[in-house]
Amino acid sequence: MAGQQIIHIVEPEDDLRAQIARAAAALDHRPEVYAAIDEVADLQPDRGLLLVRDCDRWGGIAEGIRRLTRQSVWLPVIATAVEPETARVVAAIRGGAFDYLDLPVTRETLADAIDRAAAGAPDHAATQRRLAEARRHIGGLTRREREVLDLLTDGLSNKAIARELAISPRTVEIHRANMMAKLGARHPADAVRIRLDARK
Repeated sequence: MAGQQIIHIVEPEDDLRAQIARAAAALDHRPEVYAAIDEVADLQPDRGLLLVRDCDRWGGIAEGIRRLTRQSVWLPVIATAVEPETARVVAAIRGGAFDYLDLPVTRETLADAIDRAAAGAPDHAATQRRLAEARRHIGGLTRREREVLDLLTDGLSNKAIARELAISPRTVEIHRANMMAKLGARHPADAVRIRLDARK
């Protein structure tokens, strides 16, 4: 069993919020409760786990996770919902949720989810930071530099990129050098890794 964790519970319904908080407290964890995801984003907690309701109020769990990462909140997210549809569970996991629980939670399922999330938290936080950094770097590129990077990621040579974009190989070299400098990439493989990270 994981040691005591701070469990940040984001649940718009009072009854469910209280039920989850009681279950977390009964497991010797410290619950912190919020009615909306923006409250957590504004607070920017750097310890614990997040239990976040997958609801349309904040655009679903994937959008909620994006809001949190924009505010540098890297904590593992366990999504929750009442009788979740399979498609929403899949979308949540693809969107970065660590786990997905059916509401109302039982102590046993909550304990298992907390244990799994706590065990993976250090790797999860490092991965989320790396992805956010990659997206920030990619966001600083010009449209043409992104095109050169995308084609480089597809395995094209400078000459092939020049043909694809209908520009000279020398112009490709200039865009590529600028793109590498902005990404802080020493080798083309570094730039490709950053691009692949940003797509995750």
